[in-house]
Amino acid sequence: MDPTRRVLSAAIALTGLGVMDFALAQGKGQNKDKDKSQGGGQGKAKGAKHKNGKDLLGEKIKVNGSHKIGKNGAHTVSVDVKDGKIAGFHAKHDTKGEVPVKKYKTSKKMAALDAPRSPIVLAQYQYVGTTWIGYSYIDEYGYEDIYWYPYDMIYDGDTGAVEYVAAY
Repeated sequence: MDPTRRVLSAAIALTGLGVMDFALAQGKGQNKDKDKSQGGGQGKAKGAKHKNGKDLLGEKIKVNGSHKIGKNGAHTVSVDVKDGKIAGFHAKHDTKGEVPVKKYKTSKKMAALDAPRSPIVLAQYQYVGTTWIGYSYIDEYGYEDIYWYPYDMIYDGDTGAVEYVAAY
């Protein structure tokens, strides 16, 4: 093969790779605006942040009424307590209002999974026979915040709950 043909072939190959790389980079950014518009909705989440709802509620479980248990950016999270059990879960955006909430159930204590852990400690969090109920919403950044409670703290149990499958 003569040198001109070799150089021309290499130039065409490199140009093709450069165009392909540029096209892939453009494709990655196309959904950026779409992801931002889904914030607060129940679209696909980027990841999950597990929280121990039982600890956040604490002694307020003994008092009927609505109790604020957390604030995450523009979202305020509250629970309705009735007769010592959680009767409702609400996530409200400061400007957009109520945010859709999803209800999960699992047999693993998911709230402990966000803490630093070793494989030995991870095995300790898997309680046999205990069902955990999680209420979730997707924040403005696309992350799913899930508040976990033991089954016996929920007024209507696992009604309407779907099985939680961790993404990791």
